[in-house]
Amino acid sequence: MFVILFTSRLSDDAGEEYYATEDRMRERVRALAGPDLMEVKHYTGEDGERLAVVFWKNAETLEQWRADPEHREAQQMGRDRWYSSYDLTVAEVVRTSAGGVDV
Repeated sequence: MFVILFTSRLSDDAGEEYYATEDRMRERVRALAGPDLMEVKHYTGEDGERLAVVFWKNAETLEQWRADPEHREAQQMGRDRWYSSYDLTVAEVVRTSAGGVDV
């Protein structure tokens, strides 16, 4: 299993086009990954910093998503116009625990 942490701050140019693209990418990633996309959570801090936490079952579908042409185009738009800053971390999960029981 893998966890992706994506922090970002939106620029002043991130308007309706950004939000429409974000919605489209959410639908696309779910369609592409199917059951391999385990969980997606989004948080926004009081200071405007955003955090997306994404859990993937395997490296293969994660790589398919990374290489997806529409996703790559959206990433480029993000770098060029929509994010004033961002940081991406991809980590392999060694162990999880839920309710006191190792999973």
